[in-house]
Amino acid sequence: MFKNNIKIAWRSLKKQPFFTFLNIFGLAIGMAGGLLLGLYIYDELSHDTMFTDADRIYRINADMKFGGKAEQMAEVSAPMAGAMMNDYPEVELTTRFRGVGSVFIKEEGTRSNVREPGVTYADSTFFKMLGIKLLYGDENTALTEPNTLVMTKTAAVKHFPIDQAVGKTVLLNDREVYTVSGIVDDMPENSFLRDRDLFLAMSGYEDSRMAEWGSHNYYTLIKLIPGASVADLEVEMQSMVGKYLIPYAQRFFPGITEQQFLDSGNYMKYSTIALTDIHLYSGRGPEFSPVSDIKNVYILGAIALILLILASVNFMNLTTAHSLKRSKEVGIRKTLGSQRSSLIGQFLTESGLIAMGSLVFAVIIAAVTMPLYNDLSGKELSIPFANPLFWVVLLIASLALGILSGSYPAFFMSRFVAAKVLKGQGDNSIGGGRVRNILVVLQFSISVFLIMGTLTVFQQLHYIQGKDLGYAKDQVLVIQGVNSLEGNKKAFKNEVGQLSQVNTATLSSYLPTPSSRSDSSFMRKEDRSQEKAINMQQWRVDENYISTIGLSLISGRNFDVTRYASDSTAIILNEKAVAILGETPETVLGQQFLDNFDEESLITVIGVVKDFNFESLRDEVEALALFYGTDRASNLIIKLAQGDVTRTIGDIENIWMDIAPTQPFEYYFMDDSFNTSYEAEQRLGQIFMIFTVLSIIIACLGLLGLAAFNAQKRVKEIGVRKVLGAGVGQIVYRLSMDFLKLVGLSVIIALPLGWFAMDRWLQDFSYRINIPWWIFALSALMAVGVALLTVSYQSIKAAIVNPVKSLRSE
Repeated sequence: MFKNNIKIAWRSLKKQPFFTFLNIFGLAIGMAGGLLLGLYIYDELSHDTMFTDADRIYRINADMKFGGKAEQMAEVSAPMAGAMMNDYPEVELTTRFRGVGSVFIKEEGTRSNVREPGVTYADSTFFKMLGIKLLYGDENTALTEPNTLVMTKTAAVKHFPIDQAVGKTVLLNDREVYTVSGIVDDMPENSFLRDRDLFLAMSGYEDSRMAEWGSHNYYTLIKLIPGASVADLEVEMQSMVGKYLIPYAQRFFPGITEQQFLDSGNYMKYSTIALTDIHLYSGRGPEFSPVSDIKNVYILGAIALILLILASVNFMNLTTAHSLKRSKEVGIRKTLGSQRSSLIGQFLTESGLIAMGSLVFAVIIAAVTMPLYNDLSGKELSIPFANPLFWVVLLIASLALGILSGSYPAFFMSRFVAAKVLKGQGDNSIGGGRVRNILVVLQFSISVFLIMGTLTVFQQLHYIQGKDLGYAKDQVLVIQGVNSLEGNKKAFKNEVGQLSQVNTATLSSYLPTPSSRSDSSFMRKEDRSQEKAINMQQWRVDENYISTIGLSLISGRNFDVTRYASDSTAIILNEKAVAILGETPETVLGQQFLDNFDEESLITVIGVVKDFNFESLRDEVEALALFYGTDRASNLIIKLAQGDVTRTIGDIENIWMDIAPTQPFEYYFMDDSFNTSYEAEQRLGQIFMIFTVLSIIIACLGLLGLAAFNAQKRVKEIGVRKVLGAGVGQIVYRLSMDFLKLVGLSVIIALPLGWFAMDRWLQDFSYRINIPWWIFALSALMAVGVALLTVSYQSIKAAIVNPVKSLRSE
């Protein structure tokens, strides 16, 4: 029976190539889109699952409010790991990481440095915690000794053959001598360590041994014993505030109790998050590597589902519309004794065959577009052709989609009344027009929704890129690694400043785009109570920073250490800090504060700058203090004049090579760094756009088939109207209007839903657009315009047919 159904299905599909093409191509597009998005979602959900015992590993978080600033931190204090091991028997193991940015490294005895950007201190328990095996070296001893390091394979081959690396000595920043104690394979792309290539022994880092409970710089992991409850542990962890943090705070606020700390509105709460949840659920900072958001997974999952629904609806619509041609076949088979169940089986076999054909084309489409998709998504995805489970899942999913898509048409066509269809009353017997209309409305409602979403995402990105951020990011060049110049930093800055294409230059590690960050607590000189403390960002800059970055000084003055030696202990605040202090830009001038509770670090306010957005536009502007100091500056920031930028960069590089010929010359533009902050939104917008186009194509394929069916069904009516004098325009109008009414209804349904969904998405931004009226109008016009073009083709084709041909049999 099944073999017979396959033969009949194959013959049926061959007899109607146009219908078969529309169905296979529509389903293939939906399947290909679903496959690509499914691979992306699987990659997102699989982050950090490759590590041994990943289900028992958690990161410690800290939620803190102090000095008027609430923070959700992914890092905790250095002694936290030791306290967890000592106090809680359910903790089997702990390990810490402390990122240090980039270093210059070279094999001892060689001349030229290589810059390694992904460097971190790590405890020696790191390998045991995550189940990582070394390619060379012993993971049990690799980071136990000070001044030892482990390199990834990629980092090691830059300096020596990896099989000869262990035992070699290297210089970091031309000063510190380290011994290579192990080589590890490159970290997986979907792990939190993917950006790390150099692991330095924590045992040699003095700060890691300090009992500084008020400083939070260590990314701390714990592994629980099997069966331990993380919820119970979190409850117990709250006692650490009274046991460790308050005694530490009493060094600065003598006599303070935990209750007084809480009564003043401050708090410290410790919590955990599963290692495998960090990538999608953290929402904290600073993270060890860029993370995503589960909302994006939901959005992309919804788009994948929408594409499959559209393809399925398209199939249902075309098949039920095409049923007029097969009504007599059904009638004859029923007359000859076919049961309804056998007819349903026949039609479902056809659906399954179409699904299998669509699957072949879908895999080809996905494979061909994968490089483009990887560029778009920023990932390195591939189709796992060699994985049998992948093919099993794909085949089952495709058959399920085919059967699901074909179920309604199968049940619909199998119920035809044989007597009616064989008497030529097929049109009345078939019916189903209302269902087809509902499906068309569903298809175009989804398309309008996606069009509106795409336009809103791009409009928000346009707003971000065009917003007045309070600083000038264009024509700003950032030279990295100037800390390697040692005592020649200022000489390099001065020589660069003399170039004709350079307006100003400044030394600093801190930028309003992604860069170093440091915060500190301040107390008024005259009131040193914890209630009056303020916590804010602390940036070290020089006298040219304000003019180079383009900040606006609204009161007081800039740094000028040549005239005022006291400016070395001066600060410039932003408006937000002034507001938190309850002052005005004028009254705050001259006020003095203690920096980080240090009695000897008295600082004086000499100026106030206008607020500028130095964090993401998702967040409000925070309090900021600019300090004078360039000793640890790692960047030279240069404001370029309009002109030949390439030539200017070449001139700067020549100056660099004269001063430091062994150090690599590296740079980037500030506006590029700014744009990388919103890569997730840019990718989301591009994905929205691509899959919106696919959804419109699928919807139009269905509409094209329906328009062809409608024109064929009304061929005699069209002939009669032409004989009676109707023009082509009138006939096209009549054939098109029914469909345009359905598209209009789709617009009415989709626009409110689109507004609600995108307004919710925009709530993640502190600075956002109000969805303008033209997005609604353009979404509607695009849907109507595409539908009109699609329907008009078939309508015009039907309207210009000679009526003699269509009425010949009458």
